[in-house]
Amino acid sequence: MTNGFRRMTKTQLVRHLAETVGTNNKTATAFLQALSEVAVREAKKSGVFVLPGLGRLKQSQRKARVGRNPSTGQPMKIPAKTVAKFYLSKAVKDSVARKK
Repeated sequence: MTNGFRRMTKTQLVRHLAETVGTNNKTATAFLQALSEVAVREAKKSGVFVLPGLGRLKQSQRKARVGRNPSTGQPMKIPAKTVAKFYLSKAVKDSVARKK
């Protein structure tokens, strides 16, 4: 699915952060890596990590359920598991959402 826009790559993000903050790419890469590590660690520890102005990363429990094997159509058990979900803040939703 293409909508005419290209995603920003990690390299482009690092370069943009470095230019915006006035630092070099190595420092911006270190910041991005540290932010990712803190987000994962805090979400594991407390179940939620809030990134002010952007949203929150939250642990969620999925219950065990019965699904279907797509190739055979046979029912199969899908075990319970823990997943991570990211919820956008209202401000981000409002600024990104298309006006009707």
